[in-house]
Amino acid sequence: MNHDTLEKSGALLGILIALVVSIGGLAEIVPLMMSRGAVEPAEGTVPYSALALEGRDIYVREGCYACHSQMIRPFRAETERYGHYSLAGESVYDRPFQFGSKRTGPDLARVGGRYSDEWHRIHLTNPRDLVPESNMPAFPWLAENGLDGERTSVKMQRLRLLGVPYTDEEIAGAPAAVSGKTELDALITYLQGLGRGLR
Repeated sequence: MNHDTLEKSGALLGILIALVVSIGGLAEIVPLMMSRGAVEPAEGTVPYSALALEGRDIYVREGCYACHSQMIRPFRAETERYGHYSLAGESVYDRPFQFGSKRTGPDLARVGGRYSDEWHRIHLTNPRDLVPESNMPAFPWLAENGLDGERTSVKMQRLRLLGVPYTDEEIAGAPAAVSGKTELDALITYLQGLGRGLR
């Protein structure tokens, strides 16, 4: 088969491209799936609490991943700024993972504990109150929207089916742990838990 034939047959070219991408994908994905470091939790990594799980869903719903990554690459400039590079075992309970690919804002993989809850509260309500040059949008409605925990137990049960080790007690206690809290409380709880296992 010569080059001209390949270029003139769109169907053949499409099939060959799909084949090459499939082989390349398998060559990258299969070894990672077999690696213990990728499928077992890293030291200090625990499943999200009920409130943090709700906060993670709010993080996804509000599109925070579009501007913030949660993956510190193993480069000196990144580890000096953000801390230890990210390990696959830190994301074993994330479905889907929140690595992200854009950094309009800083990486959040190690943000947990760096700032107080009150700092996060002010920053999420109006970022320019703390960082005047910030282009992050404000999220004032999060403080007004309450959580009832009605669906939290169901989420935890579904995640347990996928291998997240939630206990029956954690699942049963989820509605009470979430009830009366705001979406802002949940998001802050999620952010405060990020990267605490590795520093």
